[in-house]
Amino acid sequence: MPSPLRVAVLASGRGSNLQALIAARDAGTLPVDFAVVGSDKANAGALALARGAGIPTFALDPKAFGSRREFDAELFRRLDASGADALVLAGFMRILDGEALTPWVGRMINIHPSLLPKYRGLHTHRRALEAGDAEHGASVHYVTAELDGGPVIAQARIDVRPGDDEHGLAQRLLGVEHQLLPAVLRLLAARRLALLPPHGVALDGRALPAPLQLRHGELVD
Repeated sequence: MPSPLRVAVLASGRGSNLQALIAARDAGTLPVDFAVVGSDKANAGALALARGAGIPTFALDPKAFGSRREFDAELFRRLDASGADALVLAGFMRILDGEALTPWVGRMINIHPSLLPKYRGLHTHRRALEAGDAEHGASVHYVTAELDGGPVIAQARIDVRPGDDEHGLAQRLLGVEHQLLPAVLRLLAARRLALLPPHGVALDGRALPAPLQLRHGELVD
């Protein structure tokens, strides 16, 4: 049986997706060890959650660095020093330098609140509503130098309801995000996922023709 995957997490906000990962680990359904949780905000709720769970933390202030590249170099130095095997971006609200993240490509994932390739970047819920979309969702993808452009591993979908506003849609989507991210990390921890450059994903050595879909808490083809 493989040893538990050592995972680092980066988050900028309250850390609800991190909390879902910790809960899954504590329930025995996610065989990972958390190496470190880092943030670009010293007061991020995610750091408090991590400390409460006994996970090492660090915070780096971007204003303390002369450039984005210098910040990212120190960020990834900290991640390397943690001994993490994989990196999860769980609401980390910074664009990372493509050169700095290159050594992590293939073992770095991000959760994004849209059905990629739709709505890369910010304000995804508002944009889905403004477009009149009938469904919305979240995607977990491998991180590459292209913003929200790495191969999509899995998605979760919800219907857009009459009367939905941006806040309500975001809150309903969070519930499925909290199922989607642990489900994908579970596959990664089992060494069942692999990146197929430049745009593919393999599950159990088989190239996926389309992203996996979350159905009743499980990922299916």
